Amino acid sequence: MKTIEPLSGDFRLRIGIVQARFSNEIGSAMLKVAHQKLIELGVADDDIVVATVPGALEIPLALQQMARARTKFDALIAIGAVIRGETYHFELVSNESGAGITRVGLDHDIPIANAVLTTENDEQAHARIEEKARDAALVAVEGARLKAALHYHL
Repeated sequence: MKTIEPLSGDFRLRIGIVQARFSNEIGSAMLKVAHQKLIELGVADDDIVVATVPGALEIPLALQQMARARTKFDALIAIGAVIRGETYHFELVSNESGAGITRVGLDHDIPIANAVLTTENDEQAHARIEEKARDAALVAVEGARLKAALHYHL
C-alpha cells in the first residue's frame, strides 16, 4: 500500500480569499484570523489576494474568476456568514453557496476551504470565528500541498 502525504518543506503558495461583506463584522474578523494563520504557515503576505463580494451567493463567481486567473492560485478560501432569519432564504443561500463553492473546486481542480459559517444566530457565528478561520487557512495550505504531492506521485 502506498500512502501519499502532503508535500512538506518551504515552497511558495499563492492563496486567494473571497470574503462576503454581508455580516461584515464576522467576515472581517474571520479574514484577519485566516490571514494571520496563513502567515504563520509560511505564506508570504504578497501571495495572499483578497476579493470581497456583497454576500454568500456571490462567493462562487469570485472564486471561479480566481480559479481561472492567469496568475495561478494554489488554493482558495471562502469566508462569510449566513445567519438564519425567519424565512426560507437561509436555506437557499446556505445550500446554493455551498454547492457553488464545491462545484468551482471540482470544475477547476483547485482546493477550496469553505469557511462560510451557517448559524442560527449572531452569537453562534461569533463563537466560531477563530476556529473556522484558522481551520480554513490550514485546509487551504494542506490542500495545496496534497494536490502537489498527488501531481508528483501519480
